[in-house]
Amino acid sequence: WALALDADTGAVRWRFDPGAGMEPQRQHQSCRGLSWFADSAAANGGACATRVFLASADAKLHALDAASGRHCEDFADRGVLDLTHNMPFKQAGYYYSTSPPLVAAGKVIVAGAVNDNYAVDSPSGVIRAYDARSGALLWNWDSGNPARTAPLDPADPTQVYTASSPNSWAVASADEALGLAYFPMGNRTPDQLGMYRSPAEEKYASSVVALDLASGQARWVHQFVHHDLWDMDTPAQPSLLDLDLAQGRTPALVIPTKQGDVYVLDRRDGRALLPAGERAAPQGTEIPGQTVAARQPYSALSFEPPPLREADMWGASLVDQMLCRIQFRRLRYEGRYTPPSLRGSLVYPGNFGTFNWGGVAVDPQRQVMFGMPTYLAFVSTLVPRTQLQGQAMNTGEHGLNENKGADYAVELKPFMSPIGVPCQVPPWGTIAAADLRTGKIAYQYRNGSIRDLSPVPVPIRLGVPGIGGPLLTAGGVVFMAAAVDDNFRAYDLASGKVLWNVRIPAGGQATPMTYLDSQGRQMVLLVAGGHGSIGTRPGDYVLAYRLENGSGRRNE
Repeated sequence: WALALDADTGAVRWRFDPGAGMEPQRQHQSCRGLSWFADSAAANGGACATRVFLASADAKLHALDAASGRHCEDFADRGVLDLTHNMPFKQAGYYYSTSPPLVAAGKVIVAGAVNDNYAVDSPSGVIRAYDARSGALLWNWDSGNPARTAPLDPADPTQVYTASSPNSWAVASADEALGLAYFPMGNRTPDQLGMYRSPAEEKYASSVVALDLASGQARWVHQFVHHDLWDMDTPAQPSLLDLDLAQGRTPALVIPTKQGDVYVLDRRDGRALLPAGERAAPQGTEIPGQTVAARQPYSALSFEPPPLREADMWGASLVDQMLCRIQFRRLRYEGRYTPPSLRGSLVYPGNFGTFNWGGVAVDPQRQVMFGMPTYLAFVSTLVPRTQLQGQAMNTGEHGLNENKGADYAVELKPFMSPIGVPCQVPPWGTIAAADLRTGKIAYQYRNGSIRDLSPVPVPIRLGVPGIGGPLLTAGGVVFMAAAVDDNFRAYDLASGKVLWNVRIPAGGQATPMTYLDSQGRQMVLLVAGGHGSIGTRPGDYVLAYRLENGSGRRNE
């Protein structure tokens, strides 16, 4: 759904239902936002002079009049664009968008998510730019065939994009002055089996790529994982700011990874502005045809946790802890980038990420970043197809997924005790800040309590996982929900101290926004709907708070 609310009162101005419905094969039924386009060529006050774009879960792009919520009839097919055109495979629920499209230079640029590990032959991860007024396809960039950016003919079924090519499911950014769009790139499915990838797919997977806004050609790429076998998609929107460095003011791009590394790059050419390099990675695999990269990238600015030890096993009881220690001994684990295996490999940081789609907030004046590093280990197990005996498969991103067409299915799950408690010692979630000029971490503290995770609601501050993003104000206050304990907090950017805290009626796995109301008062708004994958309390709330005298007051 899309809703337009009165910014002062919260009254509904209009609502739009895209009619996407439910599809059991979708791994995610998410919407991380809308995109806004003001048409400078449109008549003042005319229909669709300002429009919003909604990418729906059924692989359609809707152009809506921002004033009325009605479709913009001059866009594509009466306001609706079918994103399955020229796809090599069109399995129901395998391709969709969870992030808002990028609007820049008069274009609406759409990427999308492809289901992980359901089938070797899946839809393409192509990125496409359309005219924001008409919906005409202007260029397409397919990481499996990166040189071909001339638009395919949507009416010609013989013209198709590369099957299963690396996709960009996260939010993108653009610098119109440089003429570049920046896309965080995921991996080619299957994630844990690397023998199906072309050299082009290997080059662009698990990276950030800069595309020319005019032509769609790739101008540079910076890769964060070589030959990714761990689902270490680049998950977060690149943050753009100018940094004051020894060489002068430099246009920078800040991007966090699931591994915990934060890369600070020159957004003109992709070179690292803070120290970064490569180091040796664990080797060896029993899977025929599988190879493992000898070295892997890293950044000196990193929130990567230390390797797990048996002494780090934890539990709600001594028995729980003992069972976790037994699991730890049985699994293959040689540190970060332990290859997938038949007996099960421990993946830490897990593919949930140290950072995920919430990313980090950056302060362009103070030149610091704030984020929420999360620490949950996962277990990745390859299952020979000959051993599949009718088990339930393809029920979500985690669990047993078929990899149809491959010799191995894969089972992914959090590293948990039998009663559902993380096997590793807390904290499982933190807040942190760093100086982007020096790469020095300013602080890192536990974030959140187990009140909503424990049978007895005791607010013990162990530090809990979260997924969602921070909002940073010019006054140096950070607003963030995201943690699984159903709290909305404000933090002092300088110290990390919690300034304000309020219980919310559902999980706040979202990124807040801020604006000024009609009287010039600053508002902070949060959507609290819960999160199916991590089991927070579901709901259907839009919560608005007015900032007064340093405190947040809920605008009822």
